[in-house]
Amino acid sequence: MKKALLIVDVQNDFCPGGALAVPNGDQVVAPLNKMLAHVRKTALWRWGSSKDWILFASRDWHPRQTTHFAEFGGQWPVHCVQNTPGAEFHSQLNIGIDVFVISKATKPDEDGYSPFQGTVRGEVPFQQLLNFFDVESIYIGGLATDYCVKAAAIDAVKMGFETYLLQDACRAVNIKPGDDVRALNEMLIAGVEFTTTEEVIRDN
Repeated sequence: MKKALLIVDVQNDFCPGGALAVPNGDQVVAPLNKMLAHVRKTALWRWGSSKDWILFASRDWHPRQTTHFAEFGGQWPVHCVQNTPGAEFHSQLNIGIDVFVISKATKPDEDGYSPFQGTVRGEVPFQQLLNFFDVESIYIGGLATDYCVKAAAIDAVKMGFETYLLQDACRAVNIKPGDDVRALNEMLIAGVEFTTTEEVIRDN
């Protein structure tokens, strides 16, 4: 059974000092790096694939003018604009050539919360790659619990994947107090299972 690790939007603009910083957002880097190291240590790798695991990392990849941004009628300040430092992955996150990068929200009229709305190399839908590699289970961590992580997890369940949230590798925006708890409840009701990186490393 193939498994996928999906790292959601661990980008500079979502980390402390960024344009739309998630409180303590950089704290997801260490547990996610442990997961990456575990997979790379225990699997026989070739580019983009392994015996047991496939690695993915999603990123917001907004055009400068998009209805996602407040100045054009959306909800959010300008963040993660294509080819800017804020859109880069956190410098300490160990993204390598063995990771498929999913770009989402690439068009002016897209919010693109879920990686399932994104593509790899601008042309291959995320779900198509999951099906190509016969992935059955997806393990998800990143930013933010109450937005893109939630969207990713709920979509994964809808698509028929066994879906696991890495609780120690997520942080929430919490624009409204309790948004994180509400998001967790939504995921639980949808059928997402909760685990931690330590549990996955121990059991896999």
